[in-house]
Amino acid sequence: MITEKNFKDMITAILIIGLFILAALILKPVAISIIFGILLAYIFYPIYKRLLIQFKNESLTALLICILVLLIILIPTILILSSLVNQAVNIYLSLQDTGLLDIKEAIPSSLFSSEISTNFAGSLNNLISKTISFLVSRFSNFILNLPVLMLKFFVVMFVFFFSLRDGKKAIEYLRSLSPLSKETENKFFIQFKGITNSVLLGQIVVGIFQGLVAGIGYFIFGVPYALTLTLLTMLAGIIPLIGPWLVWVPINIYLFMAGRTGAGIGLLIYGLVVISWLDTLIRPIIVSKRTEINSAIVIVGMIGGLFVFGLLGLILGPLILGYVLLILEIYRKKRISESIFLKKVKEEPKLKIPELKPLR
Repeated sequence: MITEKNFKDMITAILIIGLFILAALILKPVAISIIFGILLAYIFYPIYKRLLIQFKNESLTALLICILVLLIILIPTILILSSLVNQAVNIYLSLQDTGLLDIKEAIPSSLFSSEISTNFAGSLNNLISKTISFLVSRFSNFILNLPVLMLKFFVVMFVFFFSLRDGKKAIEYLRSLSPLSKETENKFFIQFKGITNSVLLGQIVVGIFQGLVAGIGYFIFGVPYALTLTLLTMLAGIIPLIGPWLVWVPINIYLFMAGRTGAGIGLLIYGLVVISWLDTLIRPIIVSKRTEINSAIVIVGMIGGLFVFGLLGLILGPLILGYVLLILEIYRKKRISESIFLKKVKEEPKLKIPELKPLR
């Protein structure tokens, strides 16, 4: 029989669950924006701490950093986007001018028969047409969704500001909700920070920086479509075991084949001395070897995250997998320590209580 108290508890539980469901539905459209704002705050928090010593005002310091980041994002984006659109149009026109006959003639006749060459050229032309259609469709969707993207960008900056200003309070609040012991909790947050540094700073930031440095080399040595190739190099740079060489080495080969020997030698030296050594010099400064996450986890996380979250999944995928493995490792160590403690208790001899003699 349901008592009045049980009925009230059930209604309360339903209301609480309902509120959490509604909150999840509200946050779902902007969840990625919220996460992106928190990640930005994590990256720029060391700068915020240094500036806070000078300005002595949390809100003013956070606002100044937000304005700085806004300028860093908007000004290059406007300049790069116009140049990127021009380069994309030029690539599109050059691909359109490349007909079936040109592709067929580019295939060595000594290697393949005429029929195989024709089929291959037809397939390649079909692939080029579909790729162009896909890119045009994506660009059209981007233009149509621009108002929505602007709102999401506003959420990013809003979360970025408050994460910088109140991030420490939020972490303390989360720690107060933690069911872990103080010692385990401290170890968890240290490892949590290590994984985040390994993925976010050691992999993403270093990869982007390598791509930018490679892009400077492309502009110096007059590589065509340098901006587009810089973006591709940045993308290759954040993927472990691949790196920027996947882009700059074929570019170097192209320069030699095009008869630009001086530019080819220059880019080769620049790639070997500057681009390749950046990873060796910068990554150890940012990431400790003790907290570096396994490359296999990063790759699997990036690929899976790309399918689930889009481009932001390149960051979120490895982080989520790293956090899951961290929780499992803490649980495993807790089980081991508990079993060792119980074993010691069982092995300890029972204390003998001396027999009391009656007083005479």
